[in-house]
Amino acid sequence: MVSNIDYTLPSTQYTFDVNTSPLFKKDNNNYINVLGVKQLNTLENVSLLDIFLSTHNAVEPHYHQNAAELVYCISGAATVSILNPYTKQILHFPITPGQVANVPQGWWHYEVATVDHTHLLAIFDAPTPDVILGSDILKFTPANIMSHTYCIDRNLWETAVATVKPTTYIGPYTDCNNRFPQQYGNPQYHPQFQQPDQPPYHHHCHPYPYNPQYF
Repeated sequence: MVSNIDYTLPSTQYTFDVNTSPLFKKDNNNYINVLGVKQLNTLENVSLLDIFLSTHNAVEPHYHQNAAELVYCISGAATVSILNPYTKQILHFPITPGQVANVPQGWWHYEVATVDHTHLLAIFDAPTPDVILGSDILKFTPANIMSHTYCIDRNLWETAVATVKPTTYIGPYTDCNNRFPQQYGNPQYHPQFQQPDQPPYHHHCHPYPYNPQYF
């Protein structure tokens, strides 16, 4: 690979403090810092997100159109969930310190912290981690298109997405009144639909009927 970086320039950077580069902050326990070529000009095909989460907080469903993602757990614990576009299954991978989960380029995925003080490092094989967020899809796709395409009552759809805020990044919102069960740390948990022969975190598709009590 031929590099386009001119290492003779005085502006060439070799170090950077990621703590000074916020991407999103929900509160002091839930925030994301970013490092890409805009922050460190000697980066080539690599970038990262430094992610901090408390229990039950989730990096919202999203995909990276330009990069694969390797999620490394530094501390705490989280479940990385991925939609396999070939099998149409949601795969759940719990990770703890020293463990990783790999998300192929363009795959829909999300992460949920299962304990407080969870620290994840998301590493990308691109100089800038482009992203398309679920909240933006829900908020900016015209209601008439969603209603027409999926045979949804338009008023019901508009009501359902009314509280969605664009570019959510980390949910739930601080003003969210939905209740989360203790077992929400296991994203496969649903008391009415738990399969008796399916152990926790079994890597198979699991039904997710909407119920405001749990989501």
